[in-house]
Parts: sequence; C-alpha cells; structure tokens
Amino acid sequence: MKYKNIFGLFLCICIFCSGFIINGNLILYFNLSGLLIVFGGTFGAAFLSFKTEQLAIVFKVLRTNYKKQIKRETEIVHILIDLSIKSRIEGILSLQEEENETSILFLRRALGCLVDNYRADQIRDILNTEIYFFKMRREDSERVLRTIADYFPAFGITGSVVGLISMLGGIGDTSIILKAVPIALTSTLYGIVFANFFVLPFAAFLRERTNQELLLQKIIMEGVIAIDSEMNPAILKTKLESYLTPSERNETLVSYQKLKEKFNITA
Repeated sequence: MKYKNIFGLFLCICIFCSGFIINGNLILYFNLSGLLIVFGGTFGAAFLSFKTEQLAIVFKVLRTNYKKQIKRETEIVHILIDLSIKSRIEGILSLQEEENETSILFLRRALGCLVDNYRADQIRDILNTEIYFFKMRREDSERVLRTIADYFPAFGITGSVVGLISMLGGIGDTSIILKAVPIALTSTLYGIVFANFFVLPFAAFLRERTNQELLLQKIIMEGVIAIDSEMNPAILKTKLESYLTPSERNETLVSYQKLKEKFNITA
C-alpha cells in the first residue's frame, strides 16, 4: 500500500474508534462470546463453501497485491516504445534480452511469442486467452470475498439471537440478563463492522487492481502486435497514448497553421 493510503487508513480508524470512546469505555464493545460466534460461524461456512486451496489463493492474491506496486500505464507505454525502437534498429531477436529481464509476466509472455516468430493473429489469440482466464481467476477471488462478507452479518444476527434466548431464559435473574445483553448487541456490531470495514473493501480493492492490470495487458498486447508489424515508433506512441488520460499524455498539440499547410486548407 502507498504511504498516503496507510496514513488515511490510520486516521480513519482513529476517527472511527473515537466514536465508540466518546459514548463510553472501548472495552464495553469487546465480547469474546460474540466474537467466537461471528468468526467461528463465518469461517466455518467459508470452509464449507470453498476449497481450502481456493481460500489460500484468495489470501495470497490479497497479500501480493497489497505488497507490490504495479506499473503505471505511462511506464508501460514508454517501455513498449523503447522496445519498438530497439526492434527496428537491432531486429526482433534483440528483444530476447528484454524477455529475460522484464519483471512483468504478461509482457514477458508477449515478447516470448514475438521472439518465437508467432503470427500476429496467433499472438492476439494467445494473449486474449491469457487475459480472459486472468480475469476469471480474479473474479473467483472477488466472489469468495463477497460471499464471506455476506456471512458476517448473518452470523452477527445469529449471535444476537443466542443472546436474546439467554435473556429470555434468565427472566427474573438480573445477572443472567446482564451477561446476555452484550452478546446480543455486540454480535450484530461485529458482523456489520467486519463485513463492511474489511472484507468488502478487500473485494473492492481487488476489483480495482484487476481493472488496472487488464488495462495494462490490453496496452501490452496492442503494443507487441504493433511491434511485430514494424509500426513506426512515433505512430505507435500516438496509438498507445489513446489508452492514457489527457493529463498523462504530456503531448504538444499541433498548431492550426501546421494543419492548414499539411492539408492545403485555404480558409
């Protein structure tokens, strides 16, 4: 995560917790029975719903994506333009060095197809298949997270029902009622907080990161196919900049006078 995200998260957690402290002691909101019911029920349902390997993959994907920073679109465009220039000067086979050095797995695979002399339609088909199944795998991980997020409030309500049953069973005994009230109230709180403050944001983060990586893969595919067709690097730059926002293009606009001269406009 970026330092700004970490700082913002820490600040928001402090503000969030201060809302609890203002109206009483923070310890009042801790109840071990409620935690056990919510977490035990949620993760029990998760293990019944999904394979252990799939849950491990989701954890690994989250950990990896929070730890590493992906390249920006502008960086990928610059890399592809440099590769295009190198290819025109030294030949396609010179890209074998880049294939071994690059840290971007998808770009390495695309360059491998290019160096192995695959046709443009074959490269597009292979990379489109790679993109499709990458998207499917990420959607599966997001689906797991959203399902777990649905379980949390459900078992929060379960904990509340357990507390209410204990309260009904202790009518006439104040001590039993006082012990049951925290279970009934905090269980629902835990279910809502953990679903909406953690699991759903994890799923949203994974969706955002997936969309970013899909865009990068699309840029790489179009760039590599253009390199295979020996497109002029200047034309390639113009083409790939279409994927960037106007603020990222950093290009100099052509004056109206040059346009008139180019196309013989007399008006």
